[in-house]
Amino acid sequence: MSKLHTPFRYDYVGSFLRPEKLKKAREQYAEGKLDDAGLKTVEDECITELIKKQKELGYHVITDGEFRRSYWHLDFMWGLQGIEHIELDHGYFFHGEETTHGSCKVTGKISGENHPFVQHYKFVKQFEDENTIAKQTIPSPAQTLAELYRDDNGKDTAAVYPDIEPLIQDIAAAYHTVILDLYDAGCRNIQFDDCTWGMIVDDGFWKSMAGSGFTLEGEASKYLKINNLALQDLPEDLTVNTHICRGNYHSTYACSGPYDTVAPYVFAKENVNAFYLEFDDERSGSFDCLAQVPDGKKVVLGLITTKRPELEDKEAVIRRIHEAAKFVPLENLCLSPQCGFASCEIGNKLTAEEQWNKLRLVKEIAEEVWK
Repeated sequence: MSKLHTPFRYDYVGSFLRPEKLKKAREQYAEGKLDDAGLKTVEDECITELIKKQKELGYHVITDGEFRRSYWHLDFMWGLQGIEHIELDHGYFFHGEETTHGSCKVTGKISGENHPFVQHYKFVKQFEDENTIAKQTIPSPAQTLAELYRDDNGKDTAAVYPDIEPLIQDIAAAYHTVILDLYDAGCRNIQFDDCTWGMIVDDGFWKSMAGSGFTLEGEASKYLKINNLALQDLPEDLTVNTHICRGNYHSTYACSGPYDTVAPYVFAKENVNAFYLEFDDERSGSFDCLAQVPDGKKVVLGLITTKRPELEDKEAVIRRIHEAAKFVPLENLCLSPQCGFASCEIGNKLTAEEQWNKLRLVKEIAEEVWK
């Protein structure tokens, strides 16, 4: 087993553009023209090719690119016991585009046994070597909680869980089960992907919540609580990091706002090893919020955007890294794209080669900064 741990000086979030072969196979599967075994064969082939490319680029972390998923978050939720796949009459409303309509419904007590992601991880793990470690990405517990109260979902949730506290406890326990099953399968690097913090720093979100009685303090405390509950009593050699962003769908975004108001919660108190943070444009605010990161914790600066194909100016990125080092020591900083390249099947608006060029740039900059 590789002893490496994320994050690395040059790193990435986890999702990659789906190759056409995979897109076609998933279409055929949805139409009933391809069975489970046939789809898995294509997925396995495409993931194997992806990991080969990740290694060729010199990265020390490998993922399956989320190639077995439709969404970065919902497929994991559908794999929990007591939650089922539903389609709403609308998607998430991003700036300039509406997403596809998938969501979740609570049908019974939530638990985490027999989650399909454990088998997905095992496939990736076989490709580990002395230079690479497999990383498993999953949505945060807070993200699952938020989805279960999205729009009218809250009515179904309340029918099973009239009070939120038992729901929080069960989601956290379900995650704990999945995490330990992943650990038993050999996983030592897990990443919580989390848009809840980006949501609650957004002015538009609070306008939509006007008169609801919700407060930032209340929402932040709730999300911090459920994430930390899931992280309790885990093996010491298991690294859990978190990635925080403001939405990533077909090169559009959902939210805007600096981290400052949530930093005293998530940065100061969430019990993770490192924070992968979106900082690719002005929507993310300044680096001042990083003053809330505790000594010894790492920050992965998402300074390279996955939303546009144009390559960033190398010297400008290096200057920004040194600006961030005023708040977090340079030895505790790393570099990555701000998010994945395909948070959902549709992917962002760039080509596969442009995707690889972004990662080549990340590596080139990191090797220059951290010589």
